[in-house]
Amino acid sequence: MGKVKIKKHDVWIDMTPMSDVMVLLLTFFMMTSTFVKNEPAKVLTPSSVSEIKVPEKDALTILVDSLGTVYMGMDNQGQIREVLSEMTGLFGVQLNAEQQAKFLQDAMWGVPMSNLSEYLSHDINEMNKLIKAEGAGIPTDSIDGGMSEFQHWVKAAKGVNDDLKIIIKGDYHTQYKVIKRLMGELRDINENRYFLATSLKAQED
Repeated sequence: MGKVKIKKHDVWIDMTPMSDVMVLLLTFFMMTSTFVKNEPAKVLTPSSVSEIKVPEKDALTILVDSLGTVYMGMDNQGQIREVLSEMTGLFGVQLNAEQQAKFLQDAMWGVPMSNLSEYLSHDINEMNKLIKAEGAGIPTDSIDGGMSEFQHWVKAAKGVNDDLKIIIKGDYHTQYKVIKRLMGELRDINENRYFLATSLKAQED
């Protein structure tokens, strides 16, 4: 007796709806994600139980590493260009188009104005080394009894966007006197509202 052959049927699944969903999800995450720039120094922020989130837009971030070196950064490149123009005009620093482009590519800036032109003359890899070297950072010493470069940067940034939120992000090992001095510098230019960035710690019983 001959074997009965069962006809095989190919299973076909329409993947079009799944592809549409994947594209929509990808588009959603691309539109809503905030990309974090590489900071010049790794900072381990102290812990706190505060759940208030620091602003992600219209923010002037002041980064202080464990050695007390001060860096600054903003999230709007157009505003950074205006701040740079204000500062170079104030300090008489000449930058060409290539140097200005490099400044805008930096995640944060943190060299004295007297060294800015030379710093921006190097390639990106060398700049990454120089910004971490000894003597780098935005000076907080007053100039001829007046404002410090740090204060001038803050004033220039607030002059471009008065709605900027100031965020101080200090390392866990940064000496308190360094943070206190920055607070005093801000207070002296009537900037009394700012955020202190911390990492979330679970509430203890």
